[in-house]
Amino acid sequence: MPLRAEPPTRRAAGICFLLAAFLLLALLPAACSRSAPNDPASLTLLIESSPLNLDPRFATDTQSQRIDGLIFSSLLERDERMNLRGDLAERWEIRDPLTYVFHLRRDAVFHDGKELSAADVKATFDFILNPANRSPKRGAFRMLASIDAPDDVTVIFHLTEPYASFLWNLARPAVGIVPAGTGAEMAQHPVGSGPFRFVSQAQDDEVVLDRNANYFRGAPVISRARFRIVPDAVVRALELRKGAADIEISSLSPDLVPVMARQPHLEVTERPGTNFVYLGINLQDPILAKRQVRQALAFASDRQSLIRYLLHGQARIATGVLPPNHWAYSADVSTYSLDLPRAEKLLDDAGYPRQSNGMRFHLTLKTSTEEQSRLVGAALQEQWRRAGVDLELRPLEFATLLSDATRGNFQLNLLRWVGANNDPDFFEYVFSSARTPPDGANRGHYRNPLLDDLTARIRTEMNTEKRKTLCAQAQAILAEDLPYLPLWFTDVVSVHRRGLQGLEFSPTGDYDFLSTVKPSP
Repeated sequence: MPLRAEPPTRRAAGICFLLAAFLLLALLPAACSRSAPNDPASLTLLIESSPLNLDPRFATDTQSQRIDGLIFSSLLERDERMNLRGDLAERWEIRDPLTYVFHLRRDAVFHDGKELSAADVKATFDFILNPANRSPKRGAFRMLASIDAPDDVTVIFHLTEPYASFLWNLARPAVGIVPAGTGAEMAQHPVGSGPFRFVSQAQDDEVVLDRNANYFRGAPVISRARFRIVPDAVVRALELRKGAADIEISSLSPDLVPVMARQPHLEVTERPGTNFVYLGINLQDPILAKRQVRQALAFASDRQSLIRYLLHGQARIATGVLPPNHWAYSADVSTYSLDLPRAEKLLDDAGYPRQSNGMRFHLTLKTSTEEQSRLVGAALQEQWRRAGVDLELRPLEFATLLSDATRGNFQLNLLRWVGANNDPDFFEYVFSSARTPPDGANRGHYRNPLLDDLTARIRTEMNTEKRKTLCAQAQAILAEDLPYLPLWFTDVVSVHRRGLQGLEFSPTGDYDFLSTVKPSP
């Protein structure tokens, strides 16, 4: 059955709904602006969906990992530039490319009072490596041969092959350390050594954490963090407006944010982020297989206007998958700003002249049903029409969108990466010809022997400067070939109660700021 573009009336209805919601927010009387006073020492954070599994040996969804980052400590953590530093590990050494030795701090204690030791670290990874436990994180440690714990504060990892991203996979929240002997009960009542301890979880309602008074870096200032699950963005805005919640992070549409900023008891905090929005391209499609066509689509896209008018400036144009604050980022790549004459020439040279109806060919873009994604698709539809490209839109529920992407059932799709694109091993995972699904995320079936060689070397190169050079070469190739059409890195934008102090948001938009935030005086 042929795919049909979404009727303009449906788009208009969605926009009218949002406008009605803005009006409702603006007209709510001031007397309704606050609900019953909250405990000033606690914070309520609104999130879009429930965490699926708080056992850190299984958690892979965004909400689970972000909350796990508060409950559990890991061997390492990342700084602003994605460099690694110690968390549970005071220091570490690489004796050779196959041997990593970690020396643990002695003051880490689990929430149940048990001292954390090397035996717990070993038990956590042994559990993940055991095929019988079916941990989805086992693949990330496929190169692990064994783990030794010769004493309470020393852990030794033995690898079967060099793997430069091994340390990255040990960083919070990728794998949180759990007590030795822990079984399936961890999912219902997680016990870690992080700044907050688990209190309760009600599916599709809320997750409650209390501060860990014995946290080795000092107890958080707030006594309780409550994560309320509110799937609808307009309802989240209303909850903030009436004072029933304290904070949200990047969960409101850009149009809602300025409306909320006008509320006297709310304010907005914004910083550049690293979550990456892109157009996925199926290179098995005969039209999109031509590099000239992909480059033409890039030159036909006015990303600056999309960011300005649809995103209200809450994003930064991307030249590739690595964000500009990353230690391996390279600016020395081909870039694509709006240039319709150049786009037209590339399409002519590719063998697609305009037909009698003014169009050159037809493409289908799959997006999620989320309003902003649909609006971005509609804007691209209009922009590309000027170059003679007839773009049809197909909004899908996200699970279907991702399933189609994995199966290669698409020409173009609008998707994003959250966090994963901060690791240079991402180049291999997404663009190596050996990593098509289910063995990776090369969903567009991109093939370039030179890039395959580079990603293999990036995986094993232990010298940071040499690895950075290899990453720069990979970025230059990808910017020329365009197996993805990079769009932007979304800012981390938070609407929150006025007067909160210590809101140190990370570029990935995680919840680590709760360890340092202070309530209003």
